[in-house]
Amino acid sequence: MTAPVLVWFKRDLRVTDHPALAAAGAHVLPVYIIEPAYWRGRDVSARHWAFLAEALESLRGELATLGQPLVIRQGEAVAELARLCARFGITRMISHEETGNAWTYARDRRVAAWARGAGIEWQELPQSAVVRRLPSRDGWQAARNRFMRAGPLPAPAALAPVSREATPRHLPDPRALGLAPDPCPHRQTGTHAAARATLESFLATRAAGYRSQMSSPLTAERACSRLSPYLALGLLSVREVEAARQRTRATRPDWAAPMNSFAKRLAWRDHFIQKLEDEPELEHRCLHPAHEGLRDTEPARLAAWAAGETGLPFVDACMRYLRATGWLNFRMRAMLMSVASYHLWLDWRDTGAHLARMFTDYEPGIHWSQCQMQSGTTGINTLRIYNPVKQGHDQDPDGRFIRAWVPELRHLPPRALHQPWTAPEGAAPRYPAPIIDLDAAGRRARDVMWGLRKGRDFRDAAQRIAHKHASRARDSDRSSARARRAAKRAPDPAQLRLDL
Repeated sequence: MTAPVLVWFKRDLRVTDHPALAAAGAHVLPVYIIEPAYWRGRDVSARHWAFLAEALESLRGELATLGQPLVIRQGEAVAELARLCARFGITRMISHEETGNAWTYARDRRVAAWARGAGIEWQELPQSAVVRRLPSRDGWQAARNRFMRAGPLPAPAALAPVSREATPRHLPDPRALGLAPDPCPHRQTGTHAAARATLESFLATRAAGYRSQMSSPLTAERACSRLSPYLALGLLSVREVEAARQRTRATRPDWAAPMNSFAKRLAWRDHFIQKLEDEPELEHRCLHPAHEGLRDTEPARLAAWAAGETGLPFVDACMRYLRATGWLNFRMRAMLMSVASYHLWLDWRDTGAHLARMFTDYEPGIHWSQCQMQSGTTGINTLRIYNPVKQGHDQDPDGRFIRAWVPELRHLPPRALHQPWTAPEGAAPRYPAPIIDLDAAGRRARDVMWGLRKGRDFRDAAQRIAHKHASRARDSDRSSARARRAAKRAPDPAQLRLDL
């Protein structure tokens, strides 16, 4: 009998629209490796593991139904893959192309070197519209459209049993992986049933308020799709979601506006992940070098922001909500990052690591691109210096969200709720005074950031960045006009790649 093909699952934990599983045929050994070293990173947390563990159990059940359960191993990837290949005589391995963090990129390079030396054919297939070794952003949108039009692949009808050896009945406890306690009582559930139910409920009812209700944390919890954690770990593919969206668009013509807006955000997702694919260092260094060393790391301000104790009620309410749920709507994510970077003048790498740990839907490509965009370090995006008091009045005018998540202020009258420092002294004894002067901090940030942009050297570097990273679509990036001009320059071949 011929040797099976090893299908290495990473962040593609599903059986439908799984290019690697479809290409492998029926004689496969599906493998997931729990890598303890990964869980020592500064951007991971126990809530990530809890969600992943549920997803692995769910995938194990779905593969078992097809005939071959998921084989779960714990250890260093090269060592575990080598053991499995030797045991089952495997010479071919397939996985998806992962655009992960710096740790997974380094791990994939080690696996590539081992496979090359061991005579193992390792094939990587795209599972999204992100393009490896992209020569230029010109034509990227057309390539994405072609990928999406291909539609989702069906799940295998059956898998031939290869191994019935015992895999861990119980997955490791977070403490066994060295993860600190991380209570998240209102986290989404990481199963395929939950993923499908979330997609169905969005397209059946919740999408009605998608455009009008996505900005306020009072309404976004229901109006947003809430699919981000399932897309981040691959319990759903973007093509599955797009196919379901198109069916809804065809049967609900009255929902054309929300369905079109949702489609743009699915494309936006691939657009931002492509940035990290093209420039892996985006996770660690400012995209525009003029911003390096600009901000500081002040532990007390960082700790207050992370704990929801800044004395800025709407900021603190959003952070506390995030800690309890693992999710926050986009506008509030942007506000948290903006306040941290501009008013608190904290380095985006430190605040970004905290938010990464808090987001159940942590997707490195989107996350680090957005951390830089909302911190003003890309050099090509409009500076967005959110006023958290104005945001509170706009998005929580009656103070219901603040009262729910900052109970120390529940008794204050509406006029003082968003600015408790204006209330009589002693009116909120259990709530801290603001850790910064909001107006003065905002003025300083504007002066510094706009001052940086005045020089010709800054503009020249920004043009190079726009050529490489900005969208060519008119409605995708504020800097798209600059990008179209810059696109006439010679392309930059620097690219995330494995030298296979």
